[in-house]
Amino acid sequence: MPEDENEVLDNNENEDNDNTNDNNEEEDTMPDTPMGKLQRSALVHYVNTAFETTLTSPDWYRIGKNVEDMSVELNPDVEATKNILDETAVEDKGYAPSVDVETYYADPSDGDIYTELKDIAMNRKTGDDCKTLILEVLIDKTTGPYDAWVEEVILKPKSYGGATGGVRIPYTMTFCGNRKVGTVTIANKVPTFTETT
Repeated sequence: MPEDENEVLDNNENEDNDNTNDNNEEEDTMPDTPMGKLQRSALVHYVNTAFETTLTSPDWYRIGKNVEDMSVELNPDVEATKNILDETAVEDKGYAPSVDVETYYADPSDGDIYTELKDIAMNRKTGDDCKTLILEVLIDKTTGPYDAWVEEVILKPKSYGGATGGVRIPYTMTFCGNRKVGTVTIANKVPTFTETT
């Protein structure tokens, strides 16, 4: 991906350190050059730290700081059975997607994502208290709007503590359905999702 787009979609750490970049109110776009192989930063994930499942006033946090490897595991559920006639029947039961964020370091300067992770982990929250939205954006063209998807997830910390170097709170987001398809525009590093009707 061109270097300029990495600057436009830089992670929250850099956003916090350089607020002067937020004065540009124009839509962030990529240079008009061929895409080629997509770099990893072309697939962007945000979590709604307002911990609401509506899109009325989401507070999107871009996942990525300190994360070197992260994938959405689709976990397809396909069952193949063979009968005595050597005929094979395949039943596709769909997907059970999830994503693990293994290297989140507890950092109060991260704002609501830190506050919510601490609350869920230390107070053993369950159910709707752990439900929020994930926003997935695929930047595979030179200008926005970009293809995007929103889905409800259950966010659960897996542990807290870790070795030297900082307190870690790794967490898992399990997709719950109610997936919406749409597009995203990005201005001042803030995504705005519009559902396709």
